[in-house]
Amino acid sequence: MIMKKSTVIFNKTNRLLEIALIVIFALLVFDVSFQVFSRYILNTSFSWTEELARFSLIWLSILGATYLTAKRAHLSMDFLYRNFSDRVKKRVSVFIEILIFFFAFFIMVIGGLNLVYTTLHLDQLSGTLRIPLGYIYAVFPFGGLLIMCFSVYNITQITTNQIAN
Repeated sequence: MIMKKSTVIFNKTNRLLEIALIVIFALLVFDVSFQVFSRYILNTSFSWTEELARFSLIWLSILGATYLTAKRAHLSMDFLYRNFSDRVKKRVSVFIEILIFFFAFFIMVIGGLNLVYTTLHLDQLSGTLRIPLGYIYAVFPFGGLLIMCFSVYNITQITTNQIAN
């Protein structure tokens, strides 16, 4: 029962991530296309488009990494892994997920919260859009928390043999 509920939550979260990634990517494409159009057709340049593209790319990268963690689709070199026995593959997979969990916790969540707190506390605003930078950097702890949840989910799936190694 708990596994079914966690799988439903996992799938819905992935679907929301997919939609968010599509929207952010569409915004990025529109923004860059508008910048090219305005620069070469209108002979004027809007300074906010570069900043919006940079912030969109930050969010796209972090949320994309989060999505890939959920799907266990990150780039990997598995030439040694393929030669392991199934038992060793299972242990190595769990160990990798634990490493991902701790990386997300220490670097993304703790480091990200520190970055968000510092930039909000110092009232740092982006140069053109005048957005508080803490809001832009909030994707780091948010993505880190999601990665941690996905790692726990993946560990339970690996240990219950619901994910093939």
